[in-house]
Amino acid sequence: MNELLDFLDCKEIILEVLLALGPLVFFFLVFQIFFLKLPMEYVKNLLKGVGLTFIGLVLFLQGVTVGFLPVGSAMGEVLGSMENRWLIIPIGFLLGFVATIAEPAVRILSYEVERTSGGSIRAQTILVTLALGVSVFMALGMVRILFGIPILYLVIPAYLIVLIMLKFSDPTFTSIAFDAGGVATGPMTVTFVLAIAVGIATAMPDRDAIADGFGLIALVALAPILSVMILGLLYSRK
Repeated sequence: MNELLDFLDCKEIILEVLLALGPLVFFFLVFQIFFLKLPMEYVKNLLKGVGLTFIGLVLFLQGVTVGFLPVGSAMGEVLGSMENRWLIIPIGFLLGFVATIAEPAVRILSYEVERTSGGSIRAQTILVTLALGVSVFMALGMVRILFGIPILYLVIPAYLIVLIMLKFSDPTFTSIAFDAGGVATGPMTVTFVLAIAVGIATAMPDRDAIADGFGLIALVALAPILSVMILGLLYSRK
């Protein structure tokens, strides 16, 4: 019962969602009154959608606060305190794959790519490519935490590779790649992955929770860019 009451105590979350959605609804109403003048039925459906979005965001963010973040931190502390710490590398790979597959924004991007490309680029191909890219960089992030590698030693070379690949990548896949970088770092991935990374760094006595725990999301954002560009090179050869 106490857990249910804690979950329902979401006044701050409701206020945050209202502040986020309120301006969007306001601007739409202004444009509707003075410029758009859409049919009333369309406006009703849109407002229903906004209402459902509001409820969904409140439930999701509250679930993240009371569920995902504590569980991720607890998992990270358990992983960081293991004797065989090298196991966090394959575990990180699997967690990166699962978190990306579960990310709603990644699925939407995959479906949109398939729709706009007329089916020549399959949604499943994009989804698996993004998941594998994030998995590899998630494992790389675990290696960084394990050995205390400075984040710049990984981020700078990766961005240099991206800049070089821009010269050879197809413009279509370049556009998809940079959108994928933002999409892959969605609420599912960020909340779970970040909490685990901070938990692992906290549990290790020779690591700093801030210096070593953070920075993983920067690698995750790079992963889809590189993986989609590589996919584009394979498509161009094919």
